[in-house]
Amino acid sequence: MLHTIPVDALGPQGEAMAKAVETCVHCGFCLASCPTYRVLGEEMDSPRGRIFLMKEALEGRIETSEALPFIDRCLGCMACVTACPSGVEYGHLLTPFRARAEEARRRPPLNQAVRTLIQETLPYPQRFRLAVQSGRLGRWMRPLLPAPIGAMLDLLPERLPEAPPLPEVYPAQGKRRARVALLAGCVQRVLAPQINWATLRVLARNGVETIVPRGQGCCGSLSLHIGEAAHARALARRNFQAFPADVDAIITNAAGCGSGMQEYGLLFAGEPDADLAETFGNRVRDVSVFLDELGVETPPPLPQPLTAAYHDACHLAHAQRVTAPPRRLLSQIANLRLVEIPEGELCCGSAGTYNLEQPELARAIGERKARNILSTAAEAVITGNIGCIAQIKTHLELLGKPLPLWHTVQALDWAYRGQPLGSDGSV
Repeated sequence: MLHTIPVDALGPQGEAMAKAVETCVHCGFCLASCPTYRVLGEEMDSPRGRIFLMKEALEGRIETSEALPFIDRCLGCMACVTACPSGVEYGHLLTPFRARAEEARRRPPLNQAVRTLIQETLPYPQRFRLAVQSGRLGRWMRPLLPAPIGAMLDLLPERLPEAPPLPEVYPAQGKRRARVALLAGCVQRVLAPQINWATLRVLARNGVETIVPRGQGCCGSLSLHIGEAAHARALARRNFQAFPADVDAIITNAAGCGSGMQEYGLLFAGEPDADLAETFGNRVRDVSVFLDELGVETPPPLPQPLTAAYHDACHLAHAQRVTAPPRRLLSQIANLRLVEIPEGELCCGSAGTYNLEQPELARAIGERKARNILSTAAEAVITGNIGCIAQIKTHLELLGKPLPLWHTVQALDWAYRGQPLGSDGSV
């Protein structure tokens, strides 16, 4: 598709944005993989429709405000990237477009208040913990609250698990094979701290020493996802200083974090520290990828046979192109049988903060995912992202059919320790 996009006027990200537009041939292969198109059936709520709208807005043929309702409804799940035969890098267009639009946007007061609440609480574990505790006390007001606030309350857990603080260094067992640094995360550190502890134990079991940098903070992915690029860069710069250079990899165990950090090159294009950002992002590995490449000790069999559905987190499967490594790791656990989920390529509706900003669509998408999981007759669900765990758990419970949900490293950890899966009371 020919374009007259003013590349130079778009700054250092302009070339990548224009290339994404040029590459799209409007073939329609993306339609079946797009959750919003599957629910709404509207062309402008499909990837190719949104590409057309963004192109028209960038060329000045329509006002940006005309495109925004459709852009806002995009999950950013990148399933269209996996499905696209032409290799359109949809994220290279969507993320900068959202950031440019946000700079000039005037949102309604309630909408802005919700976004401010998200931006000022979720990236900060202590604030987020207080917000969760306060929100649970306010549940009795649920029928009186606006939909976005009510959606937040619906996702709150009944209790917050307790766990000791993470050590600054967790030594390898036996001969050291590698040395890594772990991103501890934000929301996950509050909702499921067991995932980080399981990560440390599994890495140690396989000869990996793990550093947990004390000065680290949020990676900026949540802010990046909602178009707050300046805030995302500020958060990322803190981690540039906190993480050591003398490690073999920077490990993430949340798909959204890993995806966002690997996009630092695009986020910092044209910035003075662009090279540092690119280098940092290139060092990031999901824990499943790192362990798969390293090679792991075979765990002992589970005490009892178990059938689990493996859910592909979008920012692992589509944004990072990682699907085989977690399955290979889990397949080494004897007595664990993995089953695939129908429409497994479709998002669960979490997508960073999507289930907070688009609660109705996220609810429809989440229910579809929950029903597909239940159709497998699995006894549990395993995935690689805390947002997916929270979203799927909510919608299974709404259907009255809750199932245990675990992270990939939790399953490995329990197997190594010879315990029944879920024996530490995790969600």
